Amino acid sequence: MASQFKKLAPLLNRVLIQKYEPVTKTASGILLQTSDEKQAVGKVVEAGPGQTDSKGNVIPTLVKPGDVVLLPDYGGQKIKLADQEYFIFRDSDIIGILHQ
Repeated sequence: MASQFKKLAPLLNRVLIQKYEPVTKTASGILLQTSDEKQAVGKVVEAGPGQTDSKGNVIPTLVKPGDVVLLPDYGGQKIKLADQEYFIFRDSDIIGILHQ
C-alpha cells in the first residue's frame, strides 16, 4: 500500500534520506575493489519542521533538503515510495553534514 504514495512529509525532527550506493563498477565495466569499511552516506530528500521543547518552542532540524549527510551504520526506518528505497532518521541520529 505504501508504494502507491509518491511523497512523504516527515513530522517533527525526522528526516527522509536516500542512501548512496557505493560505486562498485566503472562505466567501462571494470569491477572496483570494495573496502570492508563502507561509510553510510545519503542525501536529504525532506526534513520535518523540528521538535518542540518543554516551553512549546520549535527547535528546527539542522539539515535541509539537498544536504549530503553521514549516517550511522545501523538504524533508520526503511520505507519504499514510488519504487525507490528511502530511510527515515531522527535529525539527532545524523552524524554530520558533508561539504565539498
